[in-house]
Amino acid sequence: MKNRSLAALVCFCIVAISPMAAWAASDSIAKAVADSTRPADDRKFDAVRKPVQVLAFAGVKPGETVAEYLPGGGYYTRMLSDIVGPKGKVYALETTTWGKDNVDNTKKAVANLHNVTVDLTPLGQFHLPEKVDVFWTTDNYHDLHVPKYANVDMAAFNKTVFDSLKSGGTYVIVDHAAAAGAGATQSPTLHRIENKTVIDEVTAAGFKLDGESDALRNTGDDHTKKIFELHFATDQFILKFRKP
Repeated sequence: MKNRSLAALVCFCIVAISPMAAWAASDSIAKAVADSTRPADDRKFDAVRKPVQVLAFAGVKPGETVAEYLPGGGYYTRMLSDIVGPKGKVYALETTTWGKDNVDNTKKAVANLHNVTVDLTPLGQFHLPEKVDVFWTTDNYHDLHVPKYANVDMAAFNKTVFDSLKSGGTYVIVDHAAAAGAGATQSPTLHRIENKTVIDEVTAAGFKLDGESDALRNTGDDHTKKIFELHFATDQFILKFRKP
């Protein structure tokens, strides 16, 4: 019953694809989220991170190739790996900037995922051997605006993402919202960014905004606290862009 209820919720969230394709995608998402091998430390955050809604909105499907930028402990990596399945691929694009422990954590998280390949580069860079269907990053886009990590040229970064995608491919960004008008000024301190800033930067690279989801919006977050104080119970935005 658990799998069926999850599948029904995902089907409700998926739009603009054929009924058969929608069911295949929803079923794969339901199974990925319900996978009993997912670590307990991951599953305990499902209530606030809402992976069913996020993955359904993103529209990731079996057989696709996904580039996940800054996968960290692999919360979404495991589910993306399950969803794309044996005919798909996931490139886990991790940074060396945050040290050996972070790299080791990512490698450990994906060690048994046979369709996942790890790429290691300084922050703001990545390597992909082929064009991908989806470029995915959750709760880390703001880190590209933190000077102590790296001086990232955002125009160049987003243009590289654009070039890495197939025509019609999607760029999915989830992040912690900053107060209106804050732009990226709170990224180095509160680790937040305004969704308008992300939209402006990404569309400047040639992307079209394809949709925005309120699934992770939290009106109880007044945008004044560091994200680490609230764990994942922050006000978050979900943006999907498409390469024409």
